[in-house]
Amino acid sequence: MSLQHTPAANRLHIALFGRRNSGKSSLINALTGQDIALVSDIPGTTTDPVTKAMEIHGIGPCLFIDTPGFDDEGELGTLRISRTLKAIERTDIALLICGDTDVKEEKAWMEQLEARHIPVVLVVNKADIREHPEEALRCIEEACGQKPLLVSAKAGKGMEEIRRVLLEKLPEDFGRQTITGNLVQEGDLVLLVMPQDIQAPKGRLILPQVQTLRELLDKKCSVMSCTTDCLRATLQALSRSPKLIITDSQVFHTVYEQKPADSLLTSFSVLMAGYKGDIPYFIEGASAIGRLTPQSRVLIAEACTHAPLSEDIGRVKLPRLLRKRVGEGLQIDIVSGTDFPEDLGGYDLIIHCGACMFNRKYVLNRIERSRIQHVPMTNYGIAIAYLNGILEKIVYPS
Repeated sequence: MSLQHTPAANRLHIALFGRRNSGKSSLINALTGQDIALVSDIPGTTTDPVTKAMEIHGIGPCLFIDTPGFDDEGELGTLRISRTLKAIERTDIALLICGDTDVKEEKAWMEQLEARHIPVVLVVNKADIREHPEEALRCIEEACGQKPLLVSAKAGKGMEEIRRVLLEKLPEDFGRQTITGNLVQEGDLVLLVMPQDIQAPKGRLILPQVQTLRELLDKKCSVMSCTTDCLRATLQALSRSPKLIITDSQVFHTVYEQKPADSLLTSFSVLMAGYKGDIPYFIEGASAIGRLTPQSRVLIAEACTHAPLSEDIGRVKLPRLLRKRVGEGLQIDIVSGTDFPEDLGGYDLIIHCGACMFNRKYVLNRIERSRIQHVPMTNYGIAIAYLNGILEKIVYPS
């Protein structure tokens, strides 16, 4: 598999919010320098979030999200607004396009965004057709407590100022997260155990494997890889024990039994748990497995929306392990993609995939929802390590 571009999940997500016909689509086209979003004088032209990946100097890879107007009307309008609300869950920075002096709706949306710890940049567009914009700027600043930027998407005015403010608003931890964290350093030998199964057929590697391999090379580590059936022979061929062994979670037990005593062990899923989520919270959540009964209810959440496979880890292998431990009566619900219940109260545990297809903000929003509703959450790799009795014997970035 050749990874030619930064995956969308690893990009800074910048979403544009505002009323219909406020100039969101024009602004995203001006910022990206391309006609990405359909522009029209007819309100409601944008019916679904539109995304565009690009690079911004000083920030790096970004994903712009153009959303439908939050003042949409009617049955379809309500559906469009619900999709705009969903876009908030994956937003790292918001550009909030304000209209004139009446900014009650904009203020309410700003409060909603800030309540989710999303930095907001206020923008007044269409400077090219405003004769006296000072009144609007003053009213917006008084109502929202922030001075808006006056720009013209049509004339290309103010785009550099937006880019400058975006750089100032970068989340503190953006770009600091790494997959392997403090587990390895330059010169370390790392062994990757990468089973090739139905989820990674011939000629392909799954995304976490590719991303981890690239990061290890960037860290100047020596990297070896093998499949599970070649693990013993590979270890015998090495002149020294690997500092770290990273395996597929599904073969945790097999690899643990064969690894050298001085080699650290983790899995791709466990590493993704730290890269995209909250490992201490997931480890705490794994203890809920020990409290499950045949009457319990578990939610398994997959980021991918692939068609179910015969030996799918989330739909087949993990449920099999859980029912073997708890009992066949255990109720297990499975959701995929962006499907995730608002009400989690009926569940005793949530088990999430590694979430390589989601950005970190989106995963943290799901974690926060589970926290608020007092439902334990863990991740595939950590749950499998717990079920194999080796959770205390694996490592994860701190």
